[in-house]
Amino acid sequence: MVQIIKTLVPLPPNRKYSVLEILQFTVLLSVVLYFGKTLFIPLSFAMLISFILYPICKWFEKKKINKTVSIFLSISIVFLLLGAITFLLLYQIGGFLHEWPTFKVKFSESLMQLFAFLKEKYGINTDSLSDLPKNLMSSSRTQILGILANMLYSMSISTFFIIVIPVFSALILYYREMLVNVLYMLFPSSKNETIREILAETIHAYYNFIKGMLLVYLIVGILNSVGLAIIGIPHPFLFGFIASILTFIPYAGIIISSLIPITISWITFDSLWYPLGVVLVFTIVQILEANIIFPFAVGNRLKINTMAIIVVIVAGGILWGAAGMILFIPFISIVKLIADRTESLKMLSLLLGSDSGPKKSD
Repeated sequence: MVQIIKTLVPLPPNRKYSVLEILQFTVLLSVVLYFGKTLFIPLSFAMLISFILYPICKWFEKKKINKTVSIFLSISIVFLLLGAITFLLLYQIGGFLHEWPTFKVKFSESLMQLFAFLKEKYGINTDSLSDLPKNLMSSSRTQILGILANMLYSMSISTFFIIVIPVFSALILYYREMLVNVLYMLFPSSKNETIREILAETIHAYYNFIKGMLLVYLIVGILNSVGLAIIGIPHPFLFGFIASILTFIPYAGIIISSLIPITISWITFDSLWYPLGVVLVFTIVQILEANIIFPFAVGNRLKINTMAIIVVIVAGGILWGAAGMILFIPFISIVKLIADRTESLKMLSLLLGSDSGPKKSD
């Protein structure tokens, strides 16, 4: 980040940043991002949404539709789509919760069978563990007030974001010319063409990137759901699309999303073949996604290496939680776009890129 500012803003000759200055800037930026997350998270989502909606909005405007109406139509299309997806997921979750009492009983029976097997086969004393299911249920009742308080807080924050994000998106799209002019004024006039190219490339790249990723999530979710339905796992569409969405986390996402269907299949059918079937379905779909679906649907995506993505996801999770895990990947992609076009940032471009760079001849 310091190098980006140094590139865009001219500094006195021979001026170099010390390690202490870089650390101070990093700590200051982290503190600002952490304590300002209530503002920056919805604003960041709105900025990325406006990048994606800009081509759609421009298309409406070329059809001689009023600017305000074009913005409203563009935002409405996105949020209607998100609302439909949310409704389907909530419908599936409702069906899962309806069967929760039966699942709870089977879970307790499976634990008791496991304890009996350990005691008979290996002589392990499981007397203290036999009351574990009941203790879990009783402790969950005593903690219900805390859970409800956390749920209410999360719902209030989510409601705030749901209201604010479309408002910010609409305002960014409406005042886009003014915001670009202010951005030009922040930097020397010699940088205007570079800034314009970076903005145009960012909007174009993210519009195509998001379209491709939505197609990837749809195809992977359908394949996961069909595979789980074939082997007889309950609520296959719920678990299939949750696994599809969590694939944005490299490696760990598919592992996390597979734990629930693996556990439910083991408890429901009392057989190891069904959990193995779940693992097999997710493995086959992941191989197809990595080698066929993702390259076909996304094509010229922003190439960032896996190590950089994992570091950025962890940093985003520390600062902004789940929202940071989503938002920091586009942020680092924008940084890479700037680094690719700036000669003095080639080292950063190489560090973030998926290519190993030029190889030395032996």
